[in-house]
Amino acid sequence: MARYLMVDFGSTFTKLVAVDTEVGDIIGTASHFTTVATDITIGYEKALERLHQKIGDVRFDKIIGCSSAAGGLKMAAIGLVEELTLEAAKRVCLGAGAKVDLAFSHHLTNGDIQKIIDNKIDIILLCGGTDGGNSECVLYNQMMLAKHQIKIPIIYAGNKSCHDEIIPIIKEYGLNEFICENVMPRLNVLNIDSARDKIREVFLKNIIVAKGIKKIESQIDKVILPTPESVLRAARLLADGYVHEQGLGEIVLVDIGGATTDMYSICSNSAKRSDVIIKGLEEPYAKRTVEGDLGMRYSALGVLKSLTAEEIKTINLDEGVDLEKELVFRSENVDNVPENEHQVHIDRIMGRICTSKAMSRHVGKMEEMYTPMGMLYNQYGKDLSKIDYVIGTGGVLVHNQDPVKILNALEYNVKYPLELRPVKPKYLIDKDYILASMGLLAEIDPSLALKIMKKHIIPAN
Repeated sequence: MARYLMVDFGSTFTKLVAVDTEVGDIIGTASHFTTVATDITIGYEKALERLHQKIGDVRFDKIIGCSSAAGGLKMAAIGLVEELTLEAAKRVCLGAGAKVDLAFSHHLTNGDIQKIIDNKIDIILLCGGTDGGNSECVLYNQMMLAKHQIKIPIIYAGNKSCHDEIIPIIKEYGLNEFICENVMPRLNVLNIDSARDKIREVFLKNIIVAKGIKKIESQIDKVILPTPESVLRAARLLADGYVHEQGLGEIVLVDIGGATTDMYSICSNSAKRSDVIIKGLEEPYAKRTVEGDLGMRYSALGVLKSLTAEEIKTINLDEGVDLEKELVFRSENVDNVPENEHQVHIDRIMGRICTSKAMSRHVGKMEEMYTPMGMLYNQYGKDLSKIDYVIGTGGVLVHNQDPVKILNALEYNVKYPLELRPVKPKYLIDKDYILASMGLLAEIDPSLALKIMKKHIIPAN
């Protein structure tokens, strides 16, 4: 028998999930405001006190955590061609649980370097050129970072033919830089594992110290993952299954937060139709995108800006609201909690907008192509039309009486005829906020983590 405690140090709340292997289930949960701005241990201890009030003075065999506190893992992606190596770099960052706060293509300028400094970027991912391809641009960008004496950790994941020139620059300028495999070794081929693993290593060694999170390790065993990567691992386990425990099959996961909307898809990139040709950069099997302008509170104005004037007018008429006034209010009152049906209604509208816009940016698209053989289609990105399940998490979904009204905004409809959105999937809800914790538990006992998720992630009624 063993008891484990999983801790998610979120940007707003520190969430605890306790598991007993003999019971084979969760034995308690608790949360408290995250206190990383002062001392992260305070919020943790308050949450732990609440947990013990529920389950008694239980001792844990292992306590592990994930974190998106202090702004999460903020990265800058630098590539050559925006549609190719830069896009590959961004996907690596997102797959490692980071936010891509800045993205640059081609040659860096002095202004670009200043943006990296001003935005307090945690890690720089430097890419460019396929193996044996263009080397001039990535070497130029390497020297720009070196001459500006950038102290931020840099991960070089570009043309491997440049290694012999990159290494002396690192040594000469004393850069905090690491070399790994090229994120795009061949045209349109994605290679994310090496760079993703290095990002995680740097996160563990450098970033949690810089953000004041390291001090919590005097009370727990270790912070081992950025929270979004933990969620991604949980989603993949839930989709794929483990040994004899069957998974759910291909899934989409939507996480609507106060500042961002994260979209995850666990499915192959293969064409689902015979009249389709796959084009563009290879898609990862486990894909994450994060929309920093789509959120329920901190990014409420971003939600407004994502809409056209015609869309705002239509919503106002159909729903009987003043959307601009409501969203401005929420951006100015980020701790607002709905207290009546009207406020719940506004949050539902916002949730639908976040869901639909995030899906449009995540999902693959068709492009019509006329040929002597008739109409064919080029497919760019993932076809999610045959997804089995859509899972929702985040406060607006968990606390809403009818989360399906929010989630079904991502379904295929005539407004988006060429978007490969899900068609009539089944909807589930992470009612107990366990996904991040189950990604942590999967590092210890994946079979148990899967069983718990299948029990606690329930139909969204």
